[in-house]
Amino acid sequence: MLEKRNPSKLGLAQAYSLSKRGEGPNPIDIHVGQRLRLRRTLLGLSQETLGEAVGITFQQLQKYERGANRISASRLFNLSQVLGVPVTFFFDDLPASESALVPDEPSETQEFESMARRETLELVRAYYRIPEDAVRRRTFELVKTLAGDGEDSAKAG
Repeated sequence: MLEKRNPSKLGLAQAYSLSKRGEGPNPIDIHVGQRLRLRRTLLGLSQETLGEAVGITFQQLQKYERGANRISASRLFNLSQVLGVPVTFFFDDLPASESALVPDEPSETQEFESMARRETLELVRAYYRIPEDAVRRRTFELVKTLAGDGEDSAKAG
């Protein structure tokens, strides 16, 4: 008779539990979907364009981005290739524990998504079109100073 072994006694980490039917999307699926949306937005791709590139409808991509549908390993790999990021990108900033996935305050990803507006994207794209590294760096320092974040860099420089 096989005995059931306790994973912690074997030195294994506690696994995330999967959400059960009726509980809503799994927090990990939501996080992966947010990272997918973040990368798509940063590249200026529409859901339709990305969907066509990987052979799915924009409605399916919407479900992935909301975490309503789980992304298979092969689809995630395909998306990472099209978006030019490693598969690990989708798991970056993932908290170490499941309890940390329940947000008390906005996560970095959610905070960034709120800034991922057209104006922000246009500013970032214009910044990277500045050909001279020194001018680009000075522009960066200027913007930080105007925002009130330049004090630390002024002391370091």
